[in-house]
Amino acid sequence: MSTAPSRGATPGPPAGQAGRPATPHRPDGANRSELLDAFWSYEQALGANDVAGLDHWFLDAPDTVRAEGSMVLSGHAAISDFRRGRSGGAPARTVERVHEVRIAEDVAVLTAETLRADGSRGMQTQVWRLTGEGWRIAAAHVSAVPGPVADEAPDPAVWRVVGEPLVAGAEEGPLAGVRTAVKDLFAVAGQRIGGGNPQWLADAPMEHRHADAVRELISAGAQLAGIAQTDELAFSLAGTNIHYGTPVNPAAPGRITGGSSSGPAAAVARGWADLGLATDTAGSIRVPASYCGLYGWRPTHGAVPTGGLLPLAPSFDTAGLLARDPDLLRTAAKVLLPRDDETPMTTLLVDDALTALAEPEVQASFEAACRALSLRIGLELVRTDTGMAPHLEEWLPAFRTVQAAEAWAAHGEWIEKHPGALGADIEARFAGGSQVTEDDVRDATSGLLSARSVIVEALPPGTALLLPATSSPAPRADATPAEVETVRAATLRLTCLASLAGLPAVTMPRLRVRDLPVGLCAIGAPGTDHALLELTHA
Repeated sequence: MSTAPSRGATPGPPAGQAGRPATPHRPDGANRSELLDAFWSYEQALGANDVAGLDHWFLDAPDTVRAEGSMVLSGHAAISDFRRGRSGGAPARTVERVHEVRIAEDVAVLTAETLRADGSRGMQTQVWRLTGEGWRIAAAHVSAVPGPVADEAPDPAVWRVVGEPLVAGAEEGPLAGVRTAVKDLFAVAGQRIGGGNPQWLADAPMEHRHADAVRELISAGAQLAGIAQTDELAFSLAGTNIHYGTPVNPAAPGRITGGSSSGPAAAVARGWADLGLATDTAGSIRVPASYCGLYGWRPTHGAVPTGGLLPLAPSFDTAGLLARDPDLLRTAAKVLLPRDDETPMTTLLVDDALTALAEPEVQASFEAACRALSLRIGLELVRTDTGMAPHLEEWLPAFRTVQAAEAWAAHGEWIEKHPGALGADIEARFAGGSQVTEDDVRDATSGLLSARSVIVEALPPGTALLLPATSSPAPRADATPAEVETVRAATLRLTCLASLAGLPAVTMPRLRVRDLPVGLCAIGAPGTDHALLELTHA
């Protein structure tokens, strides 16, 4: 494991001096450039409306420029007067990505993408110049983008059953009043499990008790807003369903939501629910979270009870959550998890070989997002070779072999009795599972045991592996089946790591490719769910 050499602290104002912001604290040996330290001090001064500090970081020259909307300020004096004349500082915001372009040894351009509390986005581009006193801003441009507008009418491609609420929660509890969309794989008392297929729904018995996870959320106060659609029997990552339609993705109009937790993801993204109870076998929470700009959590395998859940592949099935708000995600996860883990995250790993599995534009946004995350939480980014990438061509087929075999074992009898009931792509995956032999499963299982050993050894407690949640933004809704399958295969190379090793993973809406969201995924050691969830609202 190797890291780039540490660089010194930002030259600049001594701590505590009036009008001179202190350099933000960094852990010993942190790999920070003086430029990024200067940027972060300036960002902190913005949030605190520290006018003297802001004056310090702008180059004291007559040709320094600050532009915002239709207003252009020329000269340090004009910029300083403007700051003193306005009320308040920059709105509360999260720095999601920081892009760095070095023009010369003493000139650099930083572009910071930010998310405000009201859902609107901002962007600031700064030209920094290295002077005898350190880095200073020679030019800056600030812009803002309005936030999303929520839809009103429910969509049958999103909901199978809705209520006001469908099931009331406890009057008190940490989730009191939280509207929750439940994926149509979980038992809800008084309802049938539809599994994303009308024939399955017709054959299904009435459920007399809630699934374990549903019961826990209701006991904590959550209100079930409705039962949300899923890809057929959860055997897909696309979010399309030939029977019920393709949900609208409000975060990426004209694109799919991803699946198989398509309904909960769409409901949460459109503001119809605050929380989504979903499943993740091969990425069915992480992919929709990535495509829809949501937070997602896949727990350590077995950490959340799956009683009352329609299975796909029990060796990999997990019950997790989707949310727009990271605090709600963490609160709801605590309801489902048995107890807190005590090991905080101390190291962020990046494996360039794994990052390279994503498209180039995703890679560029990923680097910017990692840079911003490292700045926000004060943890070093350690670049290392985890040893995982060279084995993916053997690990992924082994994972898909066991998954398909278990899926056929769970549902093969029903499928044989209902030929033609499934969409062609889903039916083909189950048919593949029917061809898997016991020897195939034994060999694949042996390979997965070796894979788990390598992955777990590379991720000791306190370590989070960062990687793109998906290989690309969401494909277009009118993409051909072949195009969707190509994206699915590429994304599985990223999502299968946590799945085959049973590891917890969180997805954060921290990447942008043009105007499309892509998730930043963090994978941790078994049982470090709480520590990972802390990263989501760093």
